[in-house]
Amino acid sequence: MSGKELRYGFTTGACAAAAVKGAAQMLRDQLLVDEVQLTLPCGKGARFRIEGGVLRDNTASCYVVKDAGDDPDVTNGAQIHVTAQVDMFTKNRIVIQGGTGIGKVTKPGLAVPVGEWAINPVPRSMILEVVKEVFAVRCVPATLTFTISIPNGEELAKKTLNERLGIIGGLSILGTSGIVKPISTRAWTDTVDTSIDVALACGSRTVVLSTGRSSEMAVQRILKLTDESFVMMGDHFGYSLQSCARKGVPEVVVAGQFAKLVKIACGHEQTHVTSSELDLVTVASWLAENRATAHLATLAREANTARQLLEESGFDKALIKLVCDKVADVCAELAPYLKVRVFLAGYQGEMLYFDR
Repeated sequence: MSGKELRYGFTTGACAAAAVKGAAQMLRDQLLVDEVQLTLPCGKGARFRIEGGVLRDNTASCYVVKDAGDDPDVTNGAQIHVTAQVDMFTKNRIVIQGGTGIGKVTKPGLAVPVGEWAINPVPRSMILEVVKEVFAVRCVPATLTFTISIPNGEELAKKTLNERLGIIGGLSILGTSGIVKPISTRAWTDTVDTSIDVALACGSRTVVLSTGRSSEMAVQRILKLTDESFVMMGDHFGYSLQSCARKGVPEVVVAGQFAKLVKIACGHEQTHVTSSELDLVTVASWLAENRATAHLATLAREANTARQLLEESGFDKALIKLVCDKVADVCAELAPYLKVRVFLAGYQGEMLYFDR
C-alpha cells in the first residue's frame, strides 16, 4: 500500500442534478453557464463544471462529465447530458424524463415502478430541488421538461447487472449521498439487496448466491430457475446470506468453486481475504480428525492453493463433502432459520457437489 488517500467521486444522480441546474440557469437567464454549485444529500457542497452549453429558443442543453474519483466505476468519464425545455402554453409543472442511454424499469422490486425511467428517488428529489431553487424568484407558469441522456449509456449498461435487474435500454441514475466512496463495497451490497428484492418480487422462492459467473453458470445448467433468482454475491458472502435472511427468502443456494467455498468453510464472511495458507492448515486439521480423510491432511498442509489440494486429491469425495458440510455449518451460524443448500462448481463448469 502506498498510503495515498483515495479520492472520492460523484454519483450519476449528483452529476445529473448538476447538469439540470446548469440547463435551468441557462434557460432562466439566457446566458451560458460554466459552473454550478450543489448541496449534496450527504450535506456536503460540491462544484461541477458545465460543458457543451447550447441555447436555442425555448431550450437549453449542457452536460457534466462524471468523475468517480478513484473508484473503478464503469460510468467514470461518462457524459451526463440534460436538455431543458419550456412550454409557455401549458400548465405549471416539472417533468423529468430519460432519453438516449437511460434505462426503463421492466421488473418489480426496484425503487422505481415498472414502466418508469430508471431515475431513482433521491436523484429525482435532488433534481426537483435544484429546479425549484433556480426558478424560485422567477416563477414560470409553464411546463418545464428536463430530459437526461447518456450517449453511450446503452453500451455501458452491458457491463452492469441492469438487464438482469430488469432495467432495459441503458443506465440508471443512482445515488443516495451524492458521493462515490473509492473502492467501496457499498455499491456491490446495494446491488445484492436490490437483486434479492427483484427476485422476491418476481416470485422466486429460491435465490442462488454465487461467488462468480463461472459458478453461477454451472448452477444454471442444473437448476432451471428464472434469471431473477440468480444473485452475484461476489466476495460478500456474509452480507448476502444475512440479507436473504432479513428479507425472508424461503431457500438459498450458496454456489462457488472450491477455493471460495474453503474460505467460507473457514468462517470468512468476506472471501477476498488472502489467508489461503492458514485456511489450508485449518482444512488439514479437519481432515486429520477423520479416518476416511486423514491421508489427505499432509497434502492439505503442503498445497500452495485450495485448487491444488482438490486436484491432487483426485477430487476426493470425502474431502469435497467435508468442505461443503463446513460451509453449511457456517451458513447455519450466520442465518439459523434460513434453509441453505451448497453447490460446488468444478473449474470446467461441471457440478462436483450439490446438497439436494
